[in-house]
Amino acid sequence: MRRARHRLLDAVIPGFAALAFLGFWECAVRIAHTPTYVLPAPSVILATLIRDHSLLMASLFFTLKITLAALAAAAIGGGLLAIASAESRALERILFPFSVVLQVTPVVAIAPLIIIWVNSPLAALLLCAWIVAFFPVLANTTQGLNSVDPNLQALFRLYGASRWQTLWYLRLPSSLPYFLTGLRISGGLALIGAIVGEFVSASGGQETGLAYRIMEAGYRLDIARMFAALLLISLTGIMMFIVLSALSWFLLHNWHESATKEES
Repeated sequence: MRRARHRLLDAVIPGFAALAFLGFWECAVRIAHTPTYVLPAPSVILATLIRDHSLLMASLFFTLKITLAALAAAAIGGGLLAIASAESRALERILFPFSVVLQVTPVVAIAPLIIIWVNSPLAALLLCAWIVAFFPVLANTTQGLNSVDPNLQALFRLYGASRWQTLWYLRLPSSLPYFLTGLRISGGLALIGAIVGEFVSASGGQETGLAYRIMEAGYRLDIARMFAALLLISLTGIMMFIVLSALSWFLLHNWHESATKEES
């Protein structure tokens, strides 16, 4: 009973805090008579979101398409490369420095080069998002594969398990929590990479993302639409984190202590 009460409070308190902040924002803007082109009230942002929902939702779908494609590529590529690196120390020593260089180099600095080199704007945006989302999956999965209990590895050798059996039945399950942690981190980074790529490319057309809508609204001093697009980006990032956290709990709650501790 006490545990259920604590969970209810954990869910309700942030909601009340958000409502209090929005109420303060609304009152402060109205009392100060702040112009809409400087800081719109939450009610104005909501009205703009409803008014321009078809335009903003189309842009949201475009940005989300880039983000999810980059996240999927990062998950597959990072996972496979981590397995290959864990099985071959030489390959790890060769490839890991390059992945670190990609991670520490700001994507906003290399995005113009990517857009110049890649003929397809869609592929350029996907590459920008993939670059920032790739390393957390690779680093966390590699760490998980290399952190297997030595006693369990000795037990597998004692029973004559082959290298692939050890990988499939021991190392991969042991690295799954690390992989899922990297995936949760990469979800937000893929969204950031997609937004940065859109900002740098600054290209309009039949398919344009939320970043382009933000720039377009800024040029027109339509600050309410800018805030509406920012709200959609924030909600998208939150929903991605919730979905990936739920996936992590679903895959781990029956056996791994990181998920069972959250239930207790």
